[in-house]
Amino acid sequence: MNQRHFRELHRFVAPIVMLPLVVTIFTGVSYRLSKDWFGWTRDQAHWLMVIHEGEYFGETLKSFYVLLNGLGLLWMLVTGGVMLFQSFRQSWRRKAARQPEP
Repeated sequence: MNQRHFRELHRFVAPIVMLPLVVTIFTGVSYRLSKDWFGWTRDQAHWLMVIHEGEYFGETLKSFYVLLNGLGLLWMLVTGGVMLFQSFRQSWRRKAARQPEP
């Protein structure tokens, strides 16, 4: 696969994956900080965990939410990493082509 294809796939999936990931990050960090910094009890902060873990989807869909959230994150990391590696490789090739041979 070429770099353009990865960019297109990455760009297509990014908006779909971004919202659940942002919600997961925000609620996870908020849960921890509300307990540690603001002294909330586990019961007071539980609503953040309900959102964080996707419990509002019900028992069956909760697992799919967590799975898809994790797979989405892995997808973004892999495609982003491939694009980054391809970019570095192209830059190294250009740099090597400019260098005169001894």
